[in-house]
Amino acid sequence: MKVNFTLDINGKDHAVHVEPRRTLADVIREDCGQTGTHTGCEHGVCGACTVHLDGEPVRSCLMFAVQAAGRKIRTVEGLAEGEKLHPLQRAFIEHHGLQCGYCTPGFLMLAAGMLEREPDISDEDLLEVLSSNLCRCTGYQNIVKAVRAAAAEMRARR
Repeated sequence: MKVNFTLDINGKDHAVHVEPRRTLADVIREDCGQTGTHTGCEHGVCGACTVHLDGEPVRSCLMFAVQAAGRKIRTVEGLAEGEKLHPLQRAFIEHHGLQCGYCTPGFLMLAAGMLEREPDISDEDLLEVLSSNLCRCTGYQNIVKAVRAAAAEMRARR
């Protein structure tokens, strides 16, 4: 049995007709066309599927899409303002914070949520938060450099 509901993704409503057991990650990608959200482990371990739900980073593979009805979802496609990249997106490019790019959307969403909530986060806390997502390519050094650079830029803008 399928249900009808609407998902608010990046400020745009998406009417969906899906089975209640479908994950938010799958519905975002397959039914709403927002393919920047990646599915990796599908067990909440890797963080590739991280999106913001009402401003908080969540693992979209661990929840049903129907649970997000009536809530605001922000995906990696919602970070940029038109053609203007988010400071984190620019920093990932400038500091080579990606290789294969598979984990990048999850890291961007995790870091954006963290820096928007706590722009003056300590380096120790930053590393702890970032350690919750997995990357199999970079060894994290350039990811950490990129997030630190974006954090400095975001603090300077305040």
